[in-house]
Amino acid sequence: MLSGALRSDALTSAPDGFRLRLSLPWIRSMPLSSVLSLEATVAGVPVPAGSLDVVLGHRRVPAAGLEREAGWWFVQDRLVLAAPHRLDPGMHAVRVSFELLVPYLQAGPGRPLILPFVAEAEVELDGGLLPAGAARDVA
Repeated sequence: MLSGALRSDALTSAPDGFRLRLSLPWIRSMPLSSVLSLEATVAGVPVPAGSLDVVLGHRRVPAAGLEREAGWWFVQDRLVLAAPHRLDPGMHAVRVSFELLVPYLQAGPGRPLILPFVAEAEVELDGGLLPAGAARDVA
């Protein structure tokens, strides 16, 4: 399921650092509160826990704050992670790890199933972007 979690356009530069777009590696949409222990490493450097945010519309939520969010991570959407670190152009090894609490599956009596996920890929910073007006195939 993780083969498509980090696509070629996953890593983009932003005025305040970088954005990393992660596809949901599960078969159904999940509540944002199901995403636990979210961590990212880029070019071998871990993003400090306090500086990793998730972009939800026009607001940023600390990654650890997703447990309190009422929204959903839909299968067709990507979760946008943001960090205030500038990256050099070129290829970067990216690693994202998290746990996904599956509220409708039990791991034991009174315990929901919690699955660990790790997505790793070599992606080019701004590599999946096309010039304005260029056509893009729909995947």
